[in-house]
Amino acid sequence: MRLPVLLCVSLCLSAAPGPVAGADRSCTDLRQFYTGKGFTLVEVPQTEISGEHLRMCPQGPTCCTSTMEENLGGLSAQETEGLIREAGRSLQSAFNALHRGFDTYFTELHVRSERSLQEVLSPLGPLYSQNTRLYGDLYADLRQYYRGSALNLDETLSEFWSRLLERTFKISAPTEVTLSEDYLECVAKQQETLRPFGDVPRDMRAKLIRAFVTARSFVQGLIVSGEVVRKVSQVHLSPECMKALMKLVYCPHCRGIASVKPCSNYCSNVIKGCLANQADLNPEWQNLIDTMIQVASSFSTEPSLDVVLSSIPARIYEAVHFLQDNMDTFTARVYQACGTPGEPGTGSPPLHEQRKKSGSLTASEYKPSPTAGLRLEMQVSDLSSKLREMRQYWTQLPVALCSKLAAGGAGQDKCWNGVTKARYLPEVMGDGLANQINNPEVELDITKPDMTIRQQIMQLKIMSNRLKNALDGNDVDFQDASDDISGSGSGMCVGGQCPRNRPGLYAYPPDNNRVRGAAASQTRLSGLLLLFPLATLLLQR
Repeated sequence: MRLPVLLCVSLCLSAAPGPVAGADRSCTDLRQFYTGKGFTLVEVPQTEISGEHLRMCPQGPTCCTSTMEENLGGLSAQETEGLIREAGRSLQSAFNALHRGFDTYFTELHVRSERSLQEVLSPLGPLYSQNTRLYGDLYADLRQYYRGSALNLDETLSEFWSRLLERTFKISAPTEVTLSEDYLECVAKQQETLRPFGDVPRDMRAKLIRAFVTARSFVQGLIVSGEVVRKVSQVHLSPECMKALMKLVYCPHCRGIASVKPCSNYCSNVIKGCLANQADLNPEWQNLIDTMIQVASSFSTEPSLDVVLSSIPARIYEAVHFLQDNMDTFTARVYQACGTPGEPGTGSPPLHEQRKKSGSLTASEYKPSPTAGLRLEMQVSDLSSKLREMRQYWTQLPVALCSKLAAGGAGQDKCWNGVTKARYLPEVMGDGLANQINNPEVELDITKPDMTIRQQIMQLKIMSNRLKNALDGNDVDFQDASDDISGSGSGMCVGGQCPRNRPGLYAYPPDNNRVRGAAASQTRLSGLLLLFPLATLLLQR
């Protein structure tokens, strides 16, 4: 009889509404934590309550009300977004530093080259002293192009050589001969057909365009990369992600085990789910970084960037020296093409015999200082190494975030696995939206990508293509116009009759249909690229 009685008493005691193990557990620690996060203690329990009301955390004895769970859920998303923006700002700062460093280096090269003009070209006498603005305008145009101005370098250089040919011919002509503007225009048009400056204009054009196109595109690549990081880092996390983050970060507090850190694999699945769209940037991001490294390496390829910029004055000198040495032959051929200048009835004037013979400096003898070469080598090495560090950013971002949120490697058996203090068993998902189809922690519709991020992926593709074109010396802004390597200024006056309407210096002719057509086609392409994500979104609905 005694055994059934004892069992009955035991059952009755267990069914009584008396204290259960942990029912009187104090919520003091959570109350302190909660107020420390900026919330008030209104309706915050003093001791644990039943947890049937919980929607994000596992149900069970808890110190969190529904309002607290909602508040902490929103806070977890805000804090994680803050960590993402902080990481993005750090990467932006790195890109800005690379931009400042390269821009300073390139600008100093440009300034030193321009400063050496007087030293190198002063032996040309009046041809330098009376035309300093012509040389200065060339450097100004190169500077503006590097800064992003919509100049056509091919046309700019061709116009420079045409104007320099006019000035050289005019100074070399007999003083008693008056050369009209029309006649000088005809002389300038012989630039391509008679090649008065030898091979210098064509060779210098190829090297200068390659140097400036790659430098400008490289700088644009750094700017675009930083902008992509800024925009993507501001994308808000989804409500499903907020729930998963709450469960990961603050549910241990609600369960009274605040000291237990989340399991690292558990954290990885949550963050990979939350940043699935961002991880889809990775292929195009790596492509862009790799292409920028290629462009940076090309700066030291012969002829290196510092040699090309620093030798501009020497190449100009070499070209003028070549023309002066061959002025008699050139003048005779100009007379054949443009007619004989001078007043009617004066006959053919004698060719100018007193040519100014200058020194023997040529661009082929130009050698930059060993210090300049070493500085370029250091610049390229620094750019390449720092860009490589950024290559895995989007796939390493979850790792970086979980290093702040999750337990270390030694505590994987006694960590928060989303339910209790134990090992986390599910496998870790791959990177990107498509790999989240079986993510156990974050609910995602993999058929609905984030359109803001898709637009940034397109920006990365466009910039990569621009850089690849730059490696070949092609500026995509003027790809159509650069098909004709002769540039402007070519052509022949027929019977001494030359066009009177000279286009403005470094300006497009009003009827430049090729450039206008290229711009129009580029505008249409941009419109189609913007419509494509919208059409995709509508089809998904």
